Amino acid sequence: MIRLATIGSNWITEKFIDAALQTQQYQLAAIYSRDIDKARQFAQKYNISVIYDDLIQLANDTNIDVIYIASPNSLHFAQAKLMLENNKDVICEKPLTSNLVQTQRLLDIAKQNQQIIFEALKTFYLPNFELIRNYLPKLGKIHKALLNYCQYSSRYPSYLDGENPNTFNPQFSNGSIMDIGVYPLNFAIGLWERPSSIYASGTQLDSGVDAHGTVLLNYDDFDIIIWHSKVTNSSIHSEIQGEDGTLIIKHLSVCEQVFYQPRQGELQEITLTQNSNEMYYEALEFANLYQQRQINHKGLKHSLISAQLLTEIRKQIHVKFPADNE
Repeated sequence: MIRLATIGSNWITEKFIDAALQTQQYQLAAIYSRDIDKARQFAQKYNISVIYDDLIQLANDTNIDVIYIASPNSLHFAQAKLMLENNKDVICEKPLTSNLVQTQRLLDIAKQNQQIIFEALKTFYLPNFELIRNYLPKLGKIHKALLNYCQYSSRYPSYLDGENPNTFNPQFSNGSIMDIGVYPLNFAIGLWERPSSIYASGTQLDSGVDAHGTVLLNYDDFDIIIWHSKVTNSSIHSEIQGEDGTLIIKHLSVCEQVFYQPRQGELQEITLTQNSNEMYYEALEFANLYQQRQINHKGLKHSLISAQLLTEIRKQIHVKFPADNE
């Protein structure tokens, strides 16, 4: 069994723990939170007695194999670095770090210490994402794609009321492209890897992060438009358009439904049944990497491309984080 500890005590941590336990390959061993009372309350849900509010103590616990990190984006690098340097494998929520420099350093540290670093971007490992990949040849020559993820943040009213929630605070390396746009961006990377060129536009909030934006990825013979927003909702599905047909994807981050529209023919739903907890598949993927000790897994290339593009997008839309100065 993989002995798992978690950093963070929010809903996404709980969802990952539930997914990991479903695979029957993990044992929850410890909980960390900066607030020991939160750690205690969270641990009680799983009858766990080992809790920490000290990262050094967590890193030194020899009864832990893997750390799952779901802290604010700006904390990912330092926390993952500490764990890797103390012989812990790391599963880290997206985005892996705040910028390209940090991501490259983290990958180097993992290699030097022969530990696994794994960015928990759930979309890559979904059955319906693999289905989409396999259907691409049916589309013929691809010319256009619209990848859309616009979701009104529950924290936006607080921001409008003059508060400074983490999700709109550059101190925590947040904003629309980092929190929302990362999904369609990585969707494109997972299918077509690095574009030949990139153009980004965005609208900044007074706090210094982007509220929404558009990204154009060019792959020489076809273009991808990405819409992302934390201040509006969208009911428009994503599309991949080819000369012979089109794929239509509902809620692309989880590939909730997939449809194939041949150029001549009836619309077909081709959705595969997926686990109700979509994080199950990333937990299973990491378990396989762990058992085989695959330090140099394919996800590293995707993480590096993602960090390069996210850094370039922020440069173009003039969003800078304190982490960029470190």
